[in-house]
Amino acid sequence: MFNFFKKKNDENKKEGFGFLKKALSKTANSLIDSVVGISSNEVPDEYELEDIESMLIKADLGLDLAVELSEKIKDEKIKSKDLKAFLKQEFIKILDNTKDNELKFDKDKLNIYLVVGVNGAGKTTLIGKLANKFKKENQKVLLVAGDTFRAAAEEQLDIWSKRAGVDIVRQDKADSASLVYRGIDKARSENYNVLIIDTAGRLQNKFNLIEELKKIKNVITKKIQNDNLETILTLDGSQGQNGLNQAMVFNEALDLSSVAITKLDGCAKGGIIFSIAKNLHLPTKLIGIGEGIDDITQFKKEDFIEALFE
Repeated sequence: MFNFFKKKNDENKKEGFGFLKKALSKTANSLIDSVVGISSNEVPDEYELEDIESMLIKADLGLDLAVELSEKIKDEKIKSKDLKAFLKQEFIKILDNTKDNELKFDKDKLNIYLVVGVNGAGKTTLIGKLANKFKKENQKVLLVAGDTFRAAAEEQLDIWSKRAGVDIVRQDKADSASLVYRGIDKARSENYNVLIIDTAGRLQNKFNLIEELKKIKNVITKKIQNDNLETILTLDGSQGQNGLNQAMVFNEALDLSSVAITKLDGCAKGGIIFSIAKNLHLPTKLIGIGEGIDDITQFKKEDFIEALFE
């Protein structure tokens, strides 16, 4: 199966993993090292269990999951020296309970990526990086500037389209759903492989935003033929548990297929990935780990776990 994130050799894989490990170092410290280092007894006592629970909450696992893990440690009498191995296995189970983490792509179809999320989450930057990845794999890419009422969003996407060397459909003040309709027609008639759609993210008027996004999704669903459709929620990794609340709102309205987490390299809140997987069974498929145009990678469960625990 086509995988545009596949590295060309083992040396590049090793280098990529090292970069991922560095990017996740703050999360590893808050989520793993701090918890493992709490207990000085053979088995954590009740006070240490409270501290463990508090640390897991601070690492943005969420209250329910933090309580569940601390109770398991207590009930199963997990020894302090085994805490790290216990957490690793529990996190693997959580990620294994989600769908496939590989981004949908079929070289013989039009692949449509509807990217949603609140303003400031990094949607437009994610789209630019994703377009660049596809372009480097010789795919024909078209962007749709679906946030038509925010001129800055269109301008930003236009800049990214030029950086990535891909085409764009935009029209100031146009109806977003109509523009998406035109984008799909253009992608089909001109044989594009990839269509990436930017959307508005004005969550301060949640009802209007969600209705607009539903309209766009309905347009795509009605026009979709044998195409691949991936509905991706972009979340700012530094927002922690607020991301779970956003995911619940967007998932209920749009039936999300995956999540992309941005800005993981600058925060200690990577635990949100486990929280979303546990509560919504949504797979994380993309993570942003830097500010450069190439600083995006496909989320791989095994690499993510190893980067946290190695």
